[in-house]
Amino acid sequence: MLVEKISLFIERYDEIGKLLLKQEIVSNIDELKKLSKEQKDLESIVETARKYISTLDEIKENRFLLEDDELAPLAKEELKNLEPQVSEFENQLKILLIPKDPNDEKNVFLEIRAGTGGDESAIFVGDMFGSYVRYAENRGWKIELMSSSEGTSGGHKEIIAKVSGVRVYGRLKYEGGTHRVQRVPNTESQGRIHTSAVTIAVMPEVDDVEVDIKQNEIKIDVYRSSGCGGQSVNTTDSAVRITHLPTGIVVSIQDEKSQHKNRDKAMKILKARVYEQQLKQMQSELGDDRKSQVGSGDRSERIRTYNYPQNRITDHRINLTLYRLEAIMSGGLFDEIIDPLITHNQAENLQ
Repeated sequence: MLVEKISLFIERYDEIGKLLLKQEIVSNIDELKKLSKEQKDLESIVETARKYISTLDEIKENRFLLEDDELAPLAKEELKNLEPQVSEFENQLKILLIPKDPNDEKNVFLEIRAGTGGDESAIFVGDMFGSYVRYAENRGWKIELMSSSEGTSGGHKEIIAKVSGVRVYGRLKYEGGTHRVQRVPNTESQGRIHTSAVTIAVMPEVDDVEVDIKQNEIKIDVYRSSGCGGQSVNTTDSAVRITHLPTGIVVSIQDEKSQHKNRDKAMKILKARVYEQQLKQMQSELGDDRKSQVGSGDRSERIRTYNYPQNRITDHRINLTLYRLEAIMSGGLFDEIIDPLITHNQAENLQ
């Protein structure tokens, strides 16, 4: 049954290879990109499938050789090495055949907002962003600050950044939710531990085909940008606020001196937020099973606690606790948490 299923993937992969050599495909950029992407998506499955089928063929040949007195000892030795590989390849193929999230390969907009906890929450927004910057560097991703809003004590009320690279959403989607921090703030003279929280949203970047926002569906306001304490006040109306009338979603950007650049950034973020809302609506229609899966990205869900006095970080979705908080935050080592989340999600999907 498995051989029949994976043979279809091999046939399609080979078919795409032949299509990509045809002149009518080479001259059609859109079709070329589409087929090239499909071929790349199939590579891992096809490579493992061919190894699996080859191993089965070798096992079959060696079992036949068991009837030959002279070659039987060698065949037994070969079978001892080959037979365990079958279950390994089968497990790999089961994981590879899990339906992929179509957004996994996309870039993302990462929104970090201060929640409960006042100034300490705003300071932790900056701490989280700094750690994600280091994580992006570790993975060879590019991170671009889109918008930031300063707090009153050196922190940030909100930071929005675009993260670009290989499989960004596929890894960062597990970061969506409420992150709780427990530590002694610098302003605390009594040494008491405070609890505060930030909320994180991870939204895939989308194009015009996926989200079509018409001009009559938005209201655009322009105004003069201003910084904390009256600093960075522009003499022109460069700040932009876009309201999506059907959903009420509002995006304001004032970081750039150019109104055109601020409008461009705001539209990109608006499309991502509208798309995120559409995804949540679809998930809701699919029922509670889908919503309860790891990586739903619901801001209201408390997903992680950062306890600095105990150097402890806990992910509540999979009951994972690591006593390496300082190292993870200072080094951007989120793979230590994200990898187990991915493994857990794969196990849930296999069931």
